Order: sequence, then structure tokens, then C-alpha cells
Amino acid sequence: MKSAIIIPARYQSSRLPGKPLLCDSGKYLIQHTVENAMRCKADHVVVATDDKRIIAAVESFGGKAVMTSPDHETGSGRIAEAATKIEADIIVNVQGDEPEIDPCVLDDLIDLHEKAMKVARPAFVSTLVSPFAKTAKEGHGSPLDPSCVKAVLAVPDGDGLRSALYFTRALAPYPRDEAGPHDEEGRVRRPQDYFLHIGLYAFSKASLAAFAAAPSGRLEQIEKLEQLRILEMGERIVAAVIDGAVPGIDTPEDYQAFLKRLKD
Repeated sequence: MKSAIIIPARYQSSRLPGKPLLCDSGKYLIQHTVENAMRCKADHVVVATDDKRIIAAVESFGGKAVMTSPDHETGSGRIAEAATKIEADIIVNVQGDEPEIDPCVLDDLIDLHEKAMKVARPAFVSTLVSPFAKTAKEGHGSPLDPSCVKAVLAVPDGDGLRSALYFTRALAPYPRDEAGPHDEEGRVRRPQDYFLHIGLYAFSKASLAAFAAAPSGRLEQIEKLEQLRILEMGERIVAAVIDGAVPGIDTPEDYQAFLKRLKD
């Protein structure tokens, strides 16, 4: 099967305006993401944007970018439009603010979805999760952080695939029989018991188009999580567990931490 990485990128960001074009590292932020994606097995890597400045930046380092409508409210709608211009069976959505994405992880996701499309109960979409670090007991980056989306998974089926039961910003599952989830200092007792959802998705073209065309569901509107629309549609999400998650860039502090990791 042919595969394509599509990276949605927009200039506006409430917490970090102009995020894709930040270049304190000597490269655009979007360039780090594109170059890592180009190291995976995908046949195409394309940035989907509605901003000419991003088009110019991507083309300046030899990347490929397509212009999409400015009316898309979500990245999924943007990649669905871009996917109509690309010949591929599997479309992988990689956020433009993932400059440290591991190409091997993208290969694993492509392989996972190719398998998940061929089983008796095919997946509508495939994604990845990772256990929280044992040290992530409080604050930003912990299971208590609403910006860290928690995934609740079923046990593996006969094909060795795990279905996602739910995604939430809340602490789930809730440990009822351990005197609550917190220790005396308000920290999570066992963060490694929770799965962090990694915002990478692999679709077929048909499932991506159906997802983008479906109305936003009640759960999605409450939690502001697009993937809940798929569960509300009654479709299957398959998730694989990987060892570690790479932090994305959402705030100025995140970007400074990324620069420090590069320097180190």
C-alpha cells in the first residue's frame, strides 16, 4: 500500500502565534517536523496549509506544500482536502508542532494500520499511546494535566490489536480502591498506569473523508477532542502502545525546552 504523511499547519496559534515559522534553532519549526517525517517509509510527505508564508517556508528547504481552504476549523478537514490531491492508500496525520517525531514511530503506525484494515473487524483509524513516565506525578505533562489526553484501551483481541474505548482530559481510569488517585501531597500515585494519547492518526482515504464530513458529536464538543467523533460514529479506533512520547510544542515554554534539548 502507498502511504502519505500530511502535516496540517496554520500560522495562527492562540498560545504561540506564527508557530510553524519559529526558527531560533536555525531551522523553521515545521522544517524539523518535515525532515523527520521524510526519513520514514511513507511515499509522500506534504504540508497542508492556508498561509502563503508557510508555503514559501516549506518550499525554501525543498519540502512540498499544498494550499487548502481557509475555512477548515480543524486539521482533519485540512488534511482531508489535501488527501484528494495525493495518490495514497494510507494517510497519516502528523501535527506540524512535533519537531522531534521519530521516523520509526511513523513506520510502526503505517504498518499497524495496514494490518488493522485487513482484519475481520477493520479499524476506521489507527493511533498510538504511551504510558506516562513514573516520575510524571504532578503538574504539566502528568496525568493530572488536562492538555495530556488519556486513552482507555481494551485488552488485545485475537489479532493482537487493542481498541480504544475512550479518550478524555480527565483522570481515567479512576482508582477507586486506592484511597483515591492522589497521595497526601496531591500527586498521582502511579502515573505509569495511565496511557497518554499521542496525536498521530492513520486513515484510509475513505475513512478520512467520512470523518471530515461527519458533524461534531456531543462528546467531542464537551472535551474538545476530535477523536471522540469517531467513537460516537460507532467506528473502531485501534491503538498501539509505544515506549515513550515525544513532547509537542504548544507554548513559548515548550519551544524553549525544545531548543535546550537540541543544544544538549
